[in-house]
Amino acid sequence: MSKRPFLGWFATPSFLIAFAIVASFLAIVQYSLRAYIPGSLDPGGFTLENFTTLWKAAYGQAFVTTVTLCIWTAIFTLLVGYPLAYAIVRVRSAALRSAILLISLTPLFLGEIVRTYSWMIVLGNRGFLNVVLMRLGIIDRPISFMFTELGVVIALVHFTLPIVVVMLAAALSHIDRNYERAATSLGAGRVRVFLTVTLPLSIPGIVAATSTAFAWTFSAFATPQMIGGGKVQTISTLVYQVGFASFNFPLAASLSLVGLLFTIAVLSLFNAGMRRVEKLGAH
Repeated sequence: MSKRPFLGWFATPSFLIAFAIVASFLAIVQYSLRAYIPGSLDPGGFTLENFTTLWKAAYGQAFVTTVTLCIWTAIFTLLVGYPLAYAIVRVRSAALRSAILLISLTPLFLGEIVRTYSWMIVLGNRGFLNVVLMRLGIIDRPISFMFTELGVVIALVHFTLPIVVVMLAAALSHIDRNYERAATSLGAGRVRVFLTVTLPLSIPGIVAATSTAFAWTFSAFATPQMIGGGKVQTISTLVYQVGFASFNFPLAASLSLVGLLFTIAVLSLFNAGMRRVEKLGAH
């Protein structure tokens, strides 16, 4: 009798999901190599024209905008998420730790559409943020957050913050506190201990969280579409417009495929460049 009688039952869902992912990917590849027939939902014969079309300036700008949004989102999410993760791990009060953790993870409990609509209310010309700034006398007229890259980045930071906080908290919790105590016993102050011990040892978590935030943002759709209002064009919004506005599914498939390969290439370069930085945390 098998020592693992239920292994097949547990493994079957994984195989089914893997099969669905592979089948979907092959369908996208197949569509990307087919010709677009105006007025018809059925693709034509084999062609490489879809990929040559992507060399146009409009599509190139969408790639540049997407990467820019991903970089800024990853940076600001890291700046906001690291102190929260540090507090979750190091704060002594259990009640305060629970409150910080709950607030940090709240975006995961909200639907993407609901969360984005909330930011539209906050960032509007007569929204909460502009009203507060004007009543405090900081600004004389509303700042245009909506339909700008700044507004999209603000909403995307909120979107990616939970996963970054969780990953950073996990990295910080695995740091041996004896290293910090040793540095303190040698005369190092709190700031120096953090900069020379805690921060370098948490670099692997920072690299992992930043990479995840970049990839997470790259695939975001509802937030750039609604906050950007069509003026901030990303790869995901462009796929939607090409596929469902003009029903050019072959071009949308090729754009999706190139976007996926582009994401893999960027993350590979990023990880290769950060390996040297990550090694600093190992010493």
